[in-house]
Amino acid sequence: MDFSITADQRMMQESLARTLAEASSLDRVRKFAGDLTDQGGDIWRAMADFGLAGIVVPEEHGGLGLSLLDAALASEALGAAVAPVPFMGVVLGPLALLRGGSAAQQAEWLPKLASGQVVAVAAISEPIAGARDGAGVTATDGKLSGKALFAPGGMASGLLIVADRTGSLHLVRGDAAGLTRSLMKGIDETRRLAELDFDNTPAEPLSGGPELLARLRDAGWVLVAADSLGAAQVMLDKAVAYAKERRQFDRVIGSFQAVKHMCAEMAAELEPCRSLVWYAAYAFDSAPAEASLMAAHAKALTSEVGRFVARTATEVHGGMGITDLLGLHFWFKRLGLNRQLLGGPERVREIAARLQGLAA
Repeated sequence: MDFSITADQRMMQESLARTLAEASSLDRVRKFAGDLTDQGGDIWRAMADFGLAGIVVPEEHGGLGLSLLDAALASEALGAAVAPVPFMGVVLGPLALLRGGSAAQQAEWLPKLASGQVVAVAAISEPIAGARDGAGVTATDGKLSGKALFAPGGMASGLLIVADRTGSLHLVRGDAAGLTRSLMKGIDETRRLAELDFDNTPAEPLSGGPELLARLRDAGWVLVAADSLGAAQVMLDKAVAYAKERRQFDRVIGSFQAVKHMCAEMAAELEPCRSLVWYAAYAFDSAPAEASLMAAHAKALTSEVGRFVARTATEVHGGMGITDLLGLHFWFKRLGLNRQLLGGPERVREIAARLQGLAA
């Protein structure tokens, strides 16, 4: 039995990595980070041309019709490139429509999402990670009121999938009346978070209720975990490469036992995350009874390991590790945001305990 990804999946991930190396180089990422008016349109067009916009959209709607495992492999490549792409909405938007949308809603929106003409955002943080600063959305008579925080890509999205306080989901058009957006200040300069304010904003309900929200949560956890896996692997690789060339006391620092141990510990902590993330993504489509728990484990573990790798890789680089010249901080901060998106590891483990009946 083969427990690895297929040759086609590996080829897709490697091809995406090459596309990202051209469209989203570190210099391009640095430019995006330094200019809040830069929406990264050229990067998004390259991703749409690659087919990423429709990765989980069925073929009959113009997409690729691939699985969450394929999406997770793409997310891993995006994390490795610290690409400014709102990928969570790219996946969760179509999933919400496919599982909770009407035939008319699917016919209207899925082809636009698949082509990249419209980008979706999933504003679902509050019922999953807990409300902050009075945030939360209420639904009354087909209209939404309240505030949703931490929506990646929400500043430019044309379609919003919004969770209310009860866990029900609603579809909101990007130009809907009563919708205002504000840019949130965050540590990760490669992704823009939006604060979405609703004032009697017209919305269309999606069926499925809290069960659909749980499915989106699981998919979101897997995608964030995969992104962290890609980012952490690059930090490890950069630390090892630096240790092989940086000289101190007439020796490369990689020859010192302390540095060897630091690199070995990073590799030992990170490698188990790979199989866990891959299996959690596989379980989402093929083992639904295990999907929620596996997604929680993947999100919690990569959050902890990502922070360890980020800190240790920076220490291996010494003072150079915190300079903008190397750009290591882009991966460091991306891992920092991933740790908290859709709940920090403590919150995720609490949900996992409830799933297993270990907590009320």
